[in-house]
Amino acid sequence: MEKLNSSLSAVILLLAVLFSSQNLICQNGQNPKQAKEVNAKTGTWALVVHGGAGSAPKSLTPERKAEYEKNLLAALEIGKKMLSEGKPSLDAVQAVVNYMEDCPLFNAGKGAVMNIDGIHELDAAIMDGSNLKAGAVAGVRDIKNPVNAARMVMDSTQHVLLIGEGASAFAKAMKLEIVDNSYFSTAERNEQLIRIKKGTEEPNLKGTVGCVAMDMNGNLAAATSTGGMSGKKWGRVGDVPIIGAGTYANNNTVAVSGTGHGEYWIRRVVAFDISALMDYKGFSLEKAANEVIFNKIDPMGGSGGGIIAVDKNGNISMVFNTGLMHRAWAKSTGEYGVGVLKGEEKVFLK
Repeated sequence: MEKLNSSLSAVILLLAVLFSSQNLICQNGQNPKQAKEVNAKTGTWALVVHGGAGSAPKSLTPERKAEYEKNLLAALEIGKKMLSEGKPSLDAVQAVVNYMEDCPLFNAGKGAVMNIDGIHELDAAIMDGSNLKAGAVAGVRDIKNPVNAARMVMDSTQHVLLIGEGASAFAKAMKLEIVDNSYFSTAERNEQLIRIKKGTEEPNLKGTVGCVAMDMNGNLAAATSTGGMSGKKWGRVGDVPIIGAGTYANNNTVAVSGTGHGEYWIRRVVAFDISALMDYKGFSLEKAANEVIFNKIDPMGGSGGGIIAVDKNGNISMVFNTGLMHRAWAKSTGEYGVGVLKGEEKVFLK
């Protein structure tokens, strides 16, 4: 009888442990197989940032190009400092995107494009590769830094995506900075909308900012923010806040932030497709990115654009099928660089 009781006790204890583990999985919202466990600090990190892709405009003077490079490197420096100090990749990508949202050169935050009614409607997303949690906002008109609202959605709610007035009400409740819609305007964007309405300029399908990173713990993160398509219809939402389309991170594979024609990228689930090729077919990051951007995306069909990515081993990729993509990158090896036009990059060693 004592042996039986002992056996029963052992079985009950085992069941309790298993139930506790399963309950933890449910609470965390992930299966341990879905994302790599946090590694011990290795001192290795990687960071990539982009400021949108597209055809090279005639207005891109050497002075304008230098201004883009200067601000890309300034954004990069923020993330470099954080990662080199051992800060989480999630915090680094958010801080980098904050800088770019505040810089009027890019189509995100201050300097974002307008819809056809002359109103700024902004989208943003962020994703944590260590646990597959994500947050996003879409169609917001008064949140100064939409990526901060996306982070709050991820951290403070059970949801992934909040839109419009609901997202704004949530941001106000969380004490995020709220601004008048006119804050996002610049003279350049006002003039652009006039040309679009006159029919002398086509709506710009591209223009986004984003950042991906791997921190010293091996955790991946991605963040993306945009004003969307210039001259878009009221209420239009692109790929940026759609997890798996314009933004994705998974410690098992890769973190991706994209820039391109959102409708096409949603249909092709671009960011997740790169991860899936790596996960299911064993592709390297570069092979997966090239397969999606050059073979699955047809730039002549209106879906030109590019991605930035960093994989679980710290390899980076900046693949685009357009004439330019504003980009910068840095690694813990001391290498960093910046580029705007295709085939033109400045590489430095610190």
